[in-house]
Amino acid sequence: MISKALEEYLKTMYVLKKQNEKIRVTDIAEKMNCTKPSVNKAINQLKKENLLNYEAYGTIELTKEAEDLARKALEAYDIVYVFLKDVLNLQTEEATKEAEKMKSAITDSTVSELAKYVHKVLGLTNLDCNYDIAKEKCRNCARRTLKK
Repeated sequence: MISKALEEYLKTMYVLKKQNEKIRVTDIAEKMNCTKPSVNKAINQLKKENLLNYEAYGTIELTKEAEDLARKALEAYDIVYVFLKDVLNLQTEEATKEAEKMKSAITDSTVSELAKYVHKVLGLTNLDCNYDIAKEKCRNCARRTLKK
């Protein structure tokens, strides 16, 4: 199990990979608003955990396990955020802050039950884009559906 700080680095790397297909130390530092030495320290820790393939000044590659961990963390956040924002009608800023705190405090089984509830209440299974949390499809559809 990795720390929450390392999980944040993994999530950032995963998002950068999805956006750019490359993961660079400079991009991670910029996105996380931290220093390159901090990023390098995290990279070395993640490498020791066998979550990254990386040689100094080379390409950073996430292992399958790292991608799975990052995706799981992002999905948990999305589920909690959608619940807070669209079911409880919290303001965006508050929902964002609360979702980050809550997702790290609840178990996977709780996240799964919350996902089932959110899907049922918001009807997320019948959207045009085929929203599926496990397949990383459009997060914004939930809000569009509610406004119709």
